[in-house]
Amino acid sequence: MTRYIQRYGDGLRLNHWVVALLFFLAGLSGLAFFHPSLFFFTNLFGGGQWTRILHPFLGVLMFVSFLGLFFRLRRDNRITAEDRKWRAGMGAMLRGNKAGLPAVGKYNYGQKVVFWLMVWSLLILLVTGVMFWRPWFAPAFPIGVIRAATLLHAVAAVVLVLTTIVHIYAAIWVRGTMRAMTRGTVSEKWARLNHPLWYRDTAQDK
Repeated sequence: MTRYIQRYGDGLRLNHWVVALLFFLAGLSGLAFFHPSLFFFTNLFGGGQWTRILHPFLGVLMFVSFLGLFFRLRRDNRITAEDRKWRAGMGAMLRGNKAGLPAVGKYNYGQKVVFWLMVWSLLILLVTGVMFWRPWFAPAFPIGVIRAATLLHAVAAVVLVLTTIVHIYAAIWVRGTMRAMTRGTVSEKWARLNHPLWYRDTAQDK
């Protein structure tokens, strides 16, 4: 009989899915202005004018919602010396050989990198987005600064999208991971195999 242990509580999972929903809404509305061939996405938001109005508000809501995850998860995502050893064995791990990897806690090095890429991408998106948010804040900045902010905003958006794709792919690739964010639990076998130190600490707390 498969035994399960809790990995995430209801509040954190709800927070995660709210961020995910806002990510797709902000992403699609932003893509509509990224290139003329993608302008058709404005139909999802009531046309070009409404898309332009809604996009920055969706972005701010996504950032604020992500803060909930950040303050809950930041300690578990601090990169340590053991993580650097794990990084050295990533090539073998991707080939299916986990034997040489050091034991990890709640998150491995790859997951931590994804977390911090999301943190910095969202922070850059917020700051640069505010700088060319018309009509509220853009008049306070020189046109050269606004152009630089627009370019940096686009780069940060691409980084965030690529990071999210990696995040989703990894969750699907490692069998049993999706259950953590849909039901809040993982099997003991999954925990022992993928996060043995976290499993040990969880078992001791019982």
